[in-house]
Amino acid sequence: MSLKRITLTVNDLVETVDVPQNMTLLQMIREKLSLTGTKNGCSAGECGACTVLMNGEPVNSCMVLAAECDGVKVVTIEGLAKTGTLSELQKAIISSGGVQCGFCTPGMLISATALLKRNPGPSDTEIREAIVGNLCRCTGYVRIVDAIRQAAK
Repeated sequence: MSLKRITLTVNDLVETVDVPQNMTLLQMIREKLSLTGTKNGCSAGECGACTVLMNGEPVNSCMVLAAECDGVKVVTIEGLAKTGTLSELQKAIISSGGVQCGFCTPGMLISATALLKRNPGPSDTEIREAIVGNLCRCTGYVRIVDAIRQAAK
């Protein structure tokens, strides 16, 4: 299978990667860049565990071909903590008890980060709408919504 060389920015680092034409962005992030915080939940774009920011917008990385990502800017969960310091949102999700098994947490935080960038003072309805594509089987969402509201303050 032929490889395509792409250059993209991941968490503020320029990366050049040779990828097969059928490799997803999720696979590239995890297998080629060894950034394993982004999770593979369903491989069908339904659960949101693989959500990353692509050019500032949340996307299901399992549904994007890596070969199409030449020149894009990607932020993964690892990119939210600047210089080893947790973001306010990451601190809030911990303090609110919004993490249980943690599998959905990276995608939730990425979706919430996108929301807070475009709307720093969202209502609970806007918060719930922003995370609608992220499935959580443990928390019941209340503590996650609380954490996002807390981080917005």
